[in-house]
Amino acid sequence: MQQADWDAPDCPSWVARLAQALAAVDAPVVLAAHSAACAMVAHWAAGRGAELGKVRGALLVAPSDPGGPNYPNGPTGFDPVPRAPLPFRSIVVTSDDDVYVSLERAREYAAAWAAQMVLLPNAGHINVASGHGPWPDGFELLSRLRAEAVPASTPAPP
Repeated sequence: MQQADWDAPDCPSWVARLAQALAAVDAPVVLAAHSAACAMVAHWAAGRGAELGKVRGALLVAPSDPGGPNYPNGPTGFDPVPRAPLPFRSIVVTSDDDVYVSLERAREYAAAWAAQMVLLPNAGHINVASGHGPWPDGFELLSRLRAEAVPASTPAPP
């Protein structure tokens, strides 16, 4: 889904857009989020949106720390990041040298959200600017979450 205003993201607007997108689908969903969008997912889940039951998992890549010293100007409403367990399976992928979140804070998020944590050494913010292009390992993590999201009565796609 496309969020509005990438230069000055507003968390409540992003949460509303996520809720709107989820309301439009009839199948189980696995979310993939990067940076501030990880906090958006936590805010949305904390609000216990009407579409909560549709979400079967979330891949949360390079969560940023809106209270951290390197958080950019522009984004609003993301802090404080909710620290409640997410009610769906989640994987937090982080790096030990991400300028937008300390490893300690990323570990706190993963623990609070009851998420599995995957550490990528020296991977920066895990985006194009940090030297990443296609990311087959990330796609594999997302594929694993998607496979686990298929209800037991439904055969997995080939």
